[in-house]
Amino acid sequence: MNVLVTGGAGFIGANLIKRLIGDGHQVVSLDNYTTGTEKNNIEDENVKYFYTDIRDVLDFNGFSEKPFDIVYHLAAVPRIQPSFEYPEATFEVNVNGTLNLLSWLRTQNIPIVYAGSSSSNGDIFKNPYTFSKFQGEEIVRLYHKIYKVPMGICRFYNVYGPHQVTEGEYCTVMGIFETQFNEGKELTITGDGEQRRDFTHVFDIVDGFVRCGDLLLEGRDNVNGETFELGRGENHSINVIAQSFDTGYTYIPERPGEMRETLCTDTKARDLLGWKPAIDVLDYIEGVRVLNEIKTN
Repeated sequence: MNVLVTGGAGFIGANLIKRLIGDGHQVVSLDNYTTGTEKNNIEDENVKYFYTDIRDVLDFNGFSEKPFDIVYHLAAVPRIQPSFEYPEATFEVNVNGTLNLLSWLRTQNIPIVYAGSSSSNGDIFKNPYTFSKFQGEEIVRLYHKIYKVPMGICRFYNVYGPHQVTEGEYCTVMGIFETQFNEGKELTITGDGEQRRDFTHVFDIVDGFVRCGDLLLEGRDNVNGETFELGRGENHSINVIAQSFDTGYTYIPERPGEMRETLCTDTKARDLLGWKPAIDVLDYIEGVRVLNEIKTN
């Protein structure tokens, strides 16, 4: 199978490509390397990387001699906080880039799996990022209804794991905590720390993403056009997460635009995709602690 992955040099994209190659597929990755990094590129004959921007491409077929069988659309300007400072760039990539991709896809008769955000379940006007990702979903739904583009939307919940961003403005809370912990610094908790998050490991996220794509390719009508919530179904306060590192921590001012709680209660991904998230965040943190002890001893 020949697969197009947008945002393939990013956190989730790198893990997705590893999975696809492991499953025996050929992959083409498109990324402008704004938040992705060349460190995530995999040296393998079955994957090709292109430095490009999805807003600028007219014919995506030009990146492969063979037709694509499916598209996994991950390319986006991520994170809530940077979107306050860069709203225009956020909309240009997350909305116009998605529209550009769908304009090509409507003539191809191949499915797309869109990476949505769990923040779309809250107030979509809370920040530019959430609104832009919701608009991306709406574009995908529109092209499905009007042009019959086969599609599935997978909303991600608080992803963490290998290749996560560990520094800079696009860093996740788990990435921040891991960096601070490994550097022997106090962890910084925003607000009162009682905000709760449904942390879902990137391996589980990728598994749900791929399952959705595989069933679309099989022509499953009960998957085509659906939205799937990829969350573990358990949440923990940021205080509990920080305390699990068994190190010092301090509190800093809360950040605007963020949800008080994320928790996946929708079982559609389990029921229709056969998805079973397997990795617990507290077990993951224990592994980080053990690895840190090995390195420091």
